[in-house]
Order: sequence, then structure tokens, then C-alpha cells
Amino acid sequence: MKNGWATKRLGDVAKTQYGLSEPMNEDGKGFKIFRMGEVQDGRLIDTGRMKFANISRDEFEKYRLRLGDVLFNRTNSFELVGKTGIFALTGDYCFASYLVRLNLDRKAVLPEFLNYFMNSDVFQTSVKEKASQSINQANINATILSNELIRFPESLAEQRRIVGILDEAFEGIATAKANAEQNLQNTRALFESHLQSVFTQRGDGWDRMTLETLLERGWIEDHMDGNHGGDYPRKEEFISEGVPYISANCVDGERVDMSRAKYLSPSRAGLLRKGFAKDNDVLFAHNATVGPIAILHTEEEKVVLGTSLTYYRCNRAHILPEYLAHYMRSFGFKTQYLQVMRQSTRNQVPITKQREFFHVIPPLDEQMGIIRQLDGLLENGQRLESLYQRKLAALDELKKSLLHRAFSGKL
Repeated sequence: MKNGWATKRLGDVAKTQYGLSEPMNEDGKGFKIFRMGEVQDGRLIDTGRMKFANISRDEFEKYRLRLGDVLFNRTNSFELVGKTGIFALTGDYCFASYLVRLNLDRKAVLPEFLNYFMNSDVFQTSVKEKASQSINQANINATILSNELIRFPESLAEQRRIVGILDEAFEGIATAKANAEQNLQNTRALFESHLQSVFTQRGDGWDRMTLETLLERGWIEDHMDGNHGGDYPRKEEFISEGVPYISANCVDGERVDMSRAKYLSPSRAGLLRKGFAKDNDVLFAHNATVGPIAILHTEEEKVVLGTSLTYYRCNRAHILPEYLAHYMRSFGFKTQYLQVMRQSTRNQVPITKQREFFHVIPPLDEQMGIIRQLDGLLENGQRLESLYQRKLAALDELKKSLLHRAFSGKL
């Protein structure tokens, strides 16, 4: 560490203050209140979906956010707990009890410098090691936070110099990320546009029928989910190899990523009564993460589905699985399951409801033409999407590297 740097407890330069614990409302009455979801990328963001605290002006003044206030997210999932942001907005805002404000001695440490330091791996790794964890949540109380060590130049001028370098670099990174994210959206939108045009220009001889009818005709040979009821495997029954067991999290970018699969022993898998997918089955994620579609390509005799997946087994004499997968990605199919979800408080599409959905089925030669047309677009889109995702990951790594260098005294 360079000469002139100090190492102190955070509590030596900042007093902690928990946020407001009053009930919040969505009717626009009162003062806008920041919660943990508004702490994003080192800033406090007015997402436009904020809640309100209907309190008196005197009470509000105790929690009013002022320019340069640094807030720390003290409770969330383990991945998100510890997020820190700086307030740089105008207007009347306060903050909720999920957050801790650091009332900083600004003659010792600049808030912009502290915000960068608290978002660095140096600080984040240390504070998360001390978090208490329950099943779905981690917590970091004010005492733990106050005892964390921070490092900073004793010279405010040196702090400003480092902040200036990071501000300029992060502004460039933010622009590059915005461009990559826009290109990613454009790539997806292009494929969606072609999908829409294909299935809104139906030709002669295109049948439209429910899944129930397709099953009765034998055009879809089988349709089943992985709802195993009381037979659902326990955590300790999964092993390192055996019969693959896949869930919705294995469907990634219109393909099945078998590297994410769990495994059951053949004897344990044999106790299950249904939900066995095979090669070329079309998989639909119908629970929790609803919507992803992929075709299973496997040499395994059977693959066990978890409760979040349904398979559609096509009779290739009438429906090609590649065609069905494209149709199920289309707007016409999506609107059907989105309507079901709007009528329920649960993020799922039951198998009984899927049987009511309509499918548009052209003659086989036209299915083949659609497959040729859309496969090329899908493959190109996936290639571009992979490229942009790698760019975004590289930009995130660059940010981490810059922060690490800054707080190792190497800027």
C-alpha cells in the first residue's frame, strides 16, 4: 500500500443509521422510499416503481436522503446482500429499514471514494464472510458493518484523483454496456419479429387445434410433466452420475445444458412413475421460470424431468419437433400462457391448462420450410447473443479489476 494511506474501522469515520420501518404504500401518498431493489450498480436508482411512506414532514426529515449519502443493503439473498449505492438525485426521498445510511465524516473520507471502496471485492468479500444466513436470506447488522476495515488515502486530494479516474473509466464502461445490451435486445427482437411474421401469415391447409385434440389424433404422442408428488427425490438422493435429472434452470438459450443436470441412481429413478423425457422431445418450462423452450438431444435412454418442465413428444409423420419448438416460442403461443398466469397468483402454467392451448400445424413440407428459415436466424441470433454476453461479462470483470487496482494503491 502506498504511503499516506490509512486503515480504520468503518465506524471510526461513519455512524450507522437504520432506515424507516413504517408501512409502505403504492398509492403515491407520502414520500418516495428507497428499498433494497433500488440499489443498483453502485447507485440509488429511482426505478419508477418505488413505494411511498405516508409520514409527517418532521418524521421524514430524520430519514431524508441528501446528496452524497451512501446506503448499504443489510439484508437480501447472499448474492445481493452488501450492495452499496450513493444518492445523487434531487427531490424528497427517504430509505427503508433494509438499508443502512452511513453518516460520514466528510473531512476524512469522501462519500464517492467510500462508495467505490465498499463496492470492491476487497470489502464485499470480507463483509459477506461475516453475514448471518437463514434459508433464503443473509443479514449484516450495523455492528458488523461498523467493525469492517476500510483503507483510504489520508489526503482528500488523492481520494478525488482516484475517484476522478474511476468515474471516467466507469462512464466509458457504462456506455459500452449500454451498447452491448441494446445490441442484445436488437438481436432478440429481430428473431421475435420473424417469428411473428411467420405465424401471422398462415397458409392454406394450416390446422389450428388444441393440444388435447392433437393428443387424441396421435399427432402429439405424449405430453407429461415431472410432477412426482410424494416420490420427489430428496436432496441427499442425488449423486454424481446415473440417470440425468433436469429442471427449468437447465434450459438455456433454446438448448438443454446437460452440464447443469443432477443424477439419480437407476434404482431410485425406477421408483418414479412418469416424467421421463427422450431424445427429440420438446421441453417447455412451465413453472417458476415460465416460457423457455428447447429440444432435448440426448443419447440417454431416459431423462427425468423436474417439476418445472413438461415434454411434448411429436409424431414426426404429422409434427416435426423443430417446428413445434419454433411455434411455442411465437407470440401466438406466448399470449395463451401469459393469459393463464395473469389469472393466477402463481408463476406457473399447469399441464391441464396446456391441454387447452391452440397450436397451428401446417403441412409437413411447409413445416420444413419454416424450420429452414428460422433455424438459420436462431443460430445467428444465438451466436450474436453469446458474443454480447461475453462482452458484458468482460466489462464487469474490468470494473472489478479497476476497483482492485484502486484500493491496492496502483492507480
